[in-house]
Amino acid sequence: MFKVARIPRVSARLLPKCNSISVLRFNSNQTNFHRPDKAGSEDATEAADAAATLLAELRDKQTNPNKASWLEALREREKQKAEGKILDSYSYVTPVTTEIGEKTRGDSFTYLTLPFKDDKWLCDAYINAFGRLRAGQLFQDLDALAGRIAYRHCSPAEPVNVTASVDRIYMVKKVDEINNYNFVLAGSVSWTGRSSMEISVRGYAFEDSIPETITEETLPQENIFLTANFTFVARNPITHKSFAINRLLPVSEKEWMDYRRAESHNAKKKFAAKNAKVLEPTDEESRLIYDMWSSSQALKSADGPPQTGVAFMKDTKVSSTLFMQPQYRNRHSYMIFGGYLLRQTFELAYCAAADFASAGPRFVSLDSTTFKAPVPVGSVVSMDASVSYTEHIHKGPSDIDADSPFNFKLPATNKLSSNPEAFLSEPGTLIQVKVDTKIKLLDSSSKESGTFIYSFFVPKSSYKGKPGYSSVIPQTYSEMMTYIAGRRRAQDTANFVDTLPK
Repeated sequence: MFKVARIPRVSARLLPKCNSISVLRFNSNQTNFHRPDKAGSEDATEAADAAATLLAELRDKQTNPNKASWLEALREREKQKAEGKILDSYSYVTPVTTEIGEKTRGDSFTYLTLPFKDDKWLCDAYINAFGRLRAGQLFQDLDALAGRIAYRHCSPAEPVNVTASVDRIYMVKKVDEINNYNFVLAGSVSWTGRSSMEISVRGYAFEDSIPETITEETLPQENIFLTANFTFVARNPITHKSFAINRLLPVSEKEWMDYRRAESHNAKKKFAAKNAKVLEPTDEESRLIYDMWSSSQALKSADGPPQTGVAFMKDTKVSSTLFMQPQYRNRHSYMIFGGYLLRQTFELAYCAAADFASAGPRFVSLDSTTFKAPVPVGSVVSMDASVSYTEHIHKGPSDIDADSPFNFKLPATNKLSSNPEAFLSEPGTLIQVKVDTKIKLLDSSSKESGTFIYSFFVPKSSYKGKPGYSSVIPQTYSEMMTYIAGRRRAQDTANFVDTLPK
């Protein structure tokens, strides 16, 4: 069995030692965090603010294992270009073999342990300002783990595997206080096509110790707090064309059910890709567009939203521009690691949701996202985030529309959950944030990289007073179509939740 190496953490030997020096303290029982200063040092942890630097370095090493140095990769690419060749990967330059076989899910099963309860410094790297899980950090691990699973399934062949899409990441239950849990991320290939594969990853939370032996059988269903599905595609590093991979052989009823589900989902994605266009609104949605326009006109005549907790869609936009540095490249050296992009888009979406709601949002789901183009090292990535949809979760029908900024009834697509561990188990606002990304190569024009849709939940209890809910108001026809698309996605998420084990 293959076990993914644990994320490096700051060990006790790296932590500052409390030397026996005389210092003036008001409380003699207080821990002395200070240590003598000196001019030279070979230990990075001796610096007063070393924690952030040290953790960043360790995470970079974990995120990009066995990579070549950037100068080596850069020189090799320049050499290949001079010879008229295109180099996709520094490390993967031959597929080794093109023979196709069969593999089971057990052959690709891989896991990663994150013992936050047992390791306070590991927990410190994954926690946000509110003392809750910083989900963007976890996305990097999910994508890296999915990549490892893909390569295990393809072995002994070594194609260039890349993340084609994130089909959905959903938080099944609340694990906000991660210091109370030890996590295990585990997954395997659940479906294969000719050159593509779906990878299912689950997150498990344990209040006690992690099982000594980790298999699919020793990870209980009731401990699942997160589900994630990725699609990877294989490319031949020599011809740059699609590469045929090993077929998946399901060996149990559950594995066959998962295989058929993934097969059906993949067929729907292909159909949607061939018919990629904006779906016309239904009669009901057309009526909704008119009602929203009518409401927005009433608000516009009043010179803006009349109450707190309400914002026009155009006023929720938050933007960011990043230069893609080689420290965040993937194992192939020339493109940026997909998990890093997920983290950056999530952080921006979180900023947009927090600013809009004036409260700390909780991540609920990432909808299906397709990476339209890889992001090269040395490119400029622009990200624009805005709130695209909101809906209020209430206790009962009598509360519906009491806090709505619209002058018509619009029931929520999601309902209050009876599961006390679910995010939607209490009244609050579901906030959907859309992040559009564009790549600008310095010697060419810009192009779209992908659109990421994140859903957050802000409990009503987060607000000390009224109104306790947040609402976004579209004004233009384009914004209303964005709102309609967001409502459709919210309905899709609600349908997905209904398929989860109770």
